[in-house]
Amino acid sequence: MSLLYLEFDFKVDPLQPASDILMAELGEVGFESFVENEEGLVAYILKSDWKEGALEDLFVLQHPDFQISWTSKEIEQQNWNAEWEKNFHPIMVGDRCMVRAPFHEKMQVEYDIVIEPKMSFGTGHHETTHMMLQHILDTDFEGKSVLDMGCGTGVLAILAKMKGSGPVDAIDIDEWCYLNTMENVERNNCADIQVFQGDSQLLKDKKYDVILANINRNILLEDIPVYAKCLQKGGTLFLSGFYLEDLDAISSKCAAQGLEFEKNLERNRWISAKYVN
Repeated sequence: MSLLYLEFDFKVDPLQPASDILMAELGEVGFESFVENEEGLVAYILKSDWKEGALEDLFVLQHPDFQISWTSKEIEQQNWNAEWEKNFHPIMVGDRCMVRAPFHEKMQVEYDIVIEPKMSFGTGHHETTHMMLQHILDTDFEGKSVLDMGCGTGVLAILAKMKGSGPVDAIDIDEWCYLNTMENVERNNCADIQVFQGDSQLLKDKKYDVILANINRNILLEDIPVYAKCLQKGGTLFLSGFYLEDLDAISSKCAAQGLEFEKNLERNRWISAKYVN
């Protein structure tokens, strides 16, 4: 029997950064698939997961600079992969890294990452993933142990491994992301990447030289003490998934754990920050 979904068609003005903020916030309230278009985006949530009033507290819908309207309807399950393929385009990070789907033409770049465009977060298109990839490109990973927390598609773990890292753990609480990461790790011939389904409770007694966590503000604030305990002396923590106005709170939480802010990148109010201990 087909699953019943609710389809929300959002009209967004201006498109950016409102569409990206909207997508991130919808993901936090249970929406699991998105298709961007010239007028905004279409978002899907299982009817059984929908809660009345779920949109009332979204930051982006209250912001005076954004005009967002929507309609909704009930539909049967679609072929999400086909929808992704119609809207998925390869991206370049600097001139060194390309993130593409299997159906895109391969180009001569230093790091060629092939990601099957399913519903998992982390194709490189979102500002947060793009900035995390930038950080990885600018960092020496040779022989270092790495954690990719909230791995999504596994793209960050894969680039770390391509840059010569030691063992990599990739963790995501979502089953779809867990399975998708395993597929993409195999697709990119990356050894020494172990994939786990779960949350920060899996990190007990673990130690890493580098931790990558692209999640969201609330989970980061909750888990930063756990990351700090897992970070080797002299290690590096990269965080993303939050807005410019959240940077002070994130940095204060890190400082309380002995982690020193070093620098941050910014794209359309999204932030990716680097901390060291």
